Amino acid sequence: MEDRERLRQLIKRRALKVAEEPVFKLSSGKLSRFYVDLKRVSFDPEGAYLLGKVLYHSIKDLKPEGVGGLTLGADPIAYSVSLVSLLEDNPIKPFVVRKEPKSHGTGRQVEGLLRQGDRVVVLEDVITTGSSALRAVEACRREGYEVLCVYAVVDREEGARERFKEHGLEVYSLFKVSELQL
Repeated sequence: MEDRERLRQLIKRRALKVAEEPVFKLSSGKLSRFYVDLKRVSFDPEGAYLLGKVLYHSIKDLKPEGVGGLTLGADPIAYSVSLVSLLEDNPIKPFVVRKEPKSHGTGRQVEGLLRQGDRVVVLEDVITTGSSALRAVEACRREGYEVLCVYAVVDREEGARERFKEHGLEVYSLFKVSELQL
């Protein structure tokens, strides 16, 4: 079975929760019939490997220097992509975007080994409206990074793509929620 299909099956089996009625509260506050808890995949060794490999091969032609996003959902995915990129002799550095800048020390919101002007891909585990990813994009831009695009593992197909087009960015995803065959 190819890696993308193995990953899709793993997401369906471990991360997708479906109810008859909207009972899952999303970060936007909206209730939904389904919920994708991607940490059930990204915290698993096989899932982390598949996420890293499939995402790396999806973004490598963009030639980013960094990958990361808003903590906590993007963190294990960024580390997985980074590790696979090293194994492929094309290292891409991971970074983490805090929800708020540190109130002590350097006061940084974005942590990593990037330099101003570096090209980055902002990662998201599951994207709905795009609010979380947009906060990460804005933080990266404040640090002087060139944001190439936003790449989600699962797009819930609820407006994020359109919202990012308004901000001049493309959103890509490995899967649309409709591909998970609800």
